[in-house]
Amino acid sequence: MSTEPEPGLRADEAVRAMLLLMPRLAARLKRTPIPERLRSFNLAPRHLSLLSYLLFDGPMVVGELATRLQVAPTTVSLMVSDLTKQGVLQRRSDPGDARRTIVDLTEDPETRAAIESWLAGGATAWRAAFEPLSPEERALFVRTIETYEAGASGD
Repeated sequence: MSTEPEPGLRADEAVRAMLLLMPRLAARLKRTPIPERLRSFNLAPRHLSLLSYLLFDGPMVVGELATRLQVAPTTVSLMVSDLTKQGVLQRRSDPGDARRTIVDLTEDPETRAAIESWLAGGATAWRAAFEPLSPEERALFVRTIETYEAGASGD
């Protein structure tokens, strides 16, 4: 199988290529092992997104996480509460507004390292895929995947 991009794919050729590629990609993602340190936490894909935001963007308030995850703040609060009880996350009051709660990854070095290693493989693969592309091509790819996701989910 060639890894070189096909110049000028017709729409039906691109659809065929993606229909063949996506199941392999999904299968590969499912086979990505959860680090031993995190296995007992019963983490789901939605947790992966939440952990990714906190790892890459740092601590944030529940409302911001809800906006980014495109779910209700109560859903994020439940996820945060569950992961805090398990020692994956920590919460603290916002010093600027005590009504707001700031969420962050745990300070436990073993758990934090497990989260980082779990996400590192995907980040490395995406960096390799995006490196040869221009910023405009990267943006186009991200918008294309977002459009596909919205269309596939019926939004």
